[in-house]
Amino acid sequence: MPVPSIDAGVLERGGVRLAIAGPLATITLDRPDVLNAQTPATWQALRHIGEQLDPDVRVVVVRGSGRAFSAGLDRRMFTGEPVDGEPGGLGALLSVPAAEADAKIASYQAGFTWLSDPARVTIAAVQGHAIGAGFQLALACDFRVLSEDAQFCMAETGLGLVPDLGGTLPLVRLVGYSRAAEMCVTSRRISAEESLRIGLANSVVPASGLDAAVEELVAAVLKPMPGAVTETLALIASAASGPAPEAQLALERAAQLRRLQSFAAMSAQG
Repeated sequence: MPVPSIDAGVLERGGVRLAIAGPLATITLDRPDVLNAQTPATWQALRHIGEQLDPDVRVVVVRGSGRAFSAGLDRRMFTGEPVDGEPGGLGALLSVPAAEADAKIASYQAGFTWLSDPARVTIAAVQGHAIGAGFQLALACDFRVLSEDAQFCMAETGLGLVPDLGGTLPLVRLVGYSRAAEMCVTSRRISAEESLRIGLANSVVPASGLDAAVEELVAAVLKPMPGAVTETLALIASAASGPAPEAQLALERAAQLRRLQSFAAMSAQG
């Protein structure tokens, strides 16, 4: 099946819906009958969006349709039933050479990792369950706005697996090693209130106010100049990775010079 290009309007593929309105793109996991459970087609659709999204899009909101953000992996991934027209689910990774299996998982990860690119601000609007892959999708975003009924859970270890969609690094950065290890090893549920208290959530609002809270955050994010936001996000990401102070100071200097050069270029054009 040919992959459609993304230019404007609405794209629907792999249970994922994309709507673009000016500088805002909204990605909706749209399988409410299975609580937006994810399959390889979900990750392929997300990766395609990241690869093709117009550079003029400055903010991306990720949300789920219905009463959950995402309940994690589609159950068929564990049963050997055909998934997205391919047999075997997770077990299919064992039937190919290790290098091919590694590349396949890397392609899945690519559906998530682009969300942390400083080229744009990403916001997860989370209601209901965000389990396993759903939790990792929310963690891939810059900001997380939760409804009061939201629950996070890293369920993979309880299933004999590990989180492999890029969720471990942002989790540790947000809550520290000890809390992250406890969450992953025990697979316990984390309420919206606890998420706010320990830094997993930026805000928690009543379910009826989730859309308005996200819209307010989008408006605030769109106020600064795009270049300043991108440079700032890159600096914060670098600082979170723990570079030497001297290296971080150098990055700040270089970023500020790029901003000043941008102002100069704008003045020259005016």
